[in-house]
Amino acid sequence: MILTADRLLTPERTLAPGWVRVEGTRIFEVGEGGPPAPAERHLTGTLTPGLVDIHCHGGGGASFTAGDVREARRVADAHLAHGTTSLVASLVTDEVGELERSIRALRGLVDDGVLAGLHLEGPWLAQDFCGAHEASLLRPPSPEDVHRLLVAGGDALRMVTLAPELHGALDAVRTIVGSGVVVGVGHTDATWEQTRAAIDAGASVATHLYNQIRGLHHRRPGPIAALLEDDRVWVELISDGVHVHPAMLRLALRSAPGRIVLVTDAMGAAAAADGDYHLGPIHVQVRDGVARTPTGAIAGSTLTSAAAVRHSVASGFTLEEALDAATRAPAVALGLDDVGQVTPGRRADLVALDGELRVRAVMRAGRWVGRRNVWDADDVERG
Repeated sequence: MILTADRLLTPERTLAPGWVRVEGTRIFEVGEGGPPAPAERHLTGTLTPGLVDIHCHGGGGASFTAGDVREARRVADAHLAHGTTSLVASLVTDEVGELERSIRALRGLVDDGVLAGLHLEGPWLAQDFCGAHEASLLRPPSPEDVHRLLVAGGDALRMVTLAPELHGALDAVRTIVGSGVVVGVGHTDATWEQTRAAIDAGASVATHLYNQIRGLHHRRPGPIAALLEDDRVWVELISDGVHVHPAMLRLALRSAPGRIVLVTDAMGAAAAADGDYHLGPIHVQVRDGVARTPTGAIAGSTLTSAAAVRHSVASGFTLEEALDAATRAPAVALGLDDVGQVTPGRRADLVALDGELRVRAVMRAGRWVGRRNVWDADDVERG
């Protein structure tokens, strides 16, 4: 099929108007101006790559942290309806045996293409920056535990977040990266020097920068400065108006242009109602769209990736900057070579956004997503 759009986002520039030819599950051809043959559909607004979320714990009232395949499918379906065509399932701190069980249960969904990979956030995190993680379950990364979870994850495991100041952490970074898994620095009290050492050892992602990390100081710059200034690092941001002030979003954008990755860090209430939920073993209350533990700590977000794009634009990002941070950048950060860009040969994942940047249509692998599996001008994004 050939689709035309008022604007088509490509890696190099925005084509206005633009067109894309889809053959089977793949993008076959992309161009500017009029199409080479009559189009099957014209999409008003902006046609962008499918959104890519590399840090998500739940949504649609369900959670990945339960390690339940049916719940995991509910999460993926909820985010897919809001334009996220590639989703990495994040697991929170738990006993190593429970994490191993959850990883083995979910890795089949990666093999089936439902999920783009798995992310292990904990248990190798700092006590003082544990956030919504169960502090009693945190521990340094022993070689035995690292090996056990790497074996459990296999090719499905895409990323591990850890605190580089922990005993044995740098050896763990080298082992994890050596196995082909990305390491993120997060939930950490590391110094600037310790963070630099982790980056030199292979760490390449700042896990939700600014949140649950030692803050900036003019004489003790800490991990934030080290992560922002190094071109080898991709910088995650939770852009929801709760986690990070717009001025700090803009600071990260100007400090790390082209390296910003919008993530949701979503928990079960994303694309769902307020109420009581669980994030791993932690009880979470969601009120007015804000998730908190009983102690008041923020416990993930209720974001969708599309909402993160809208908030980023409202905070000063250009549309191209926000969409790049929700498509190309996260895909490159985790080595998801098949998605994140509208270029020939990639999987045909496309999202149509209206003038208010709300999702109007979603295509995944060449097929429209929705109850009629076809784009309809009356369909609007819910939530």
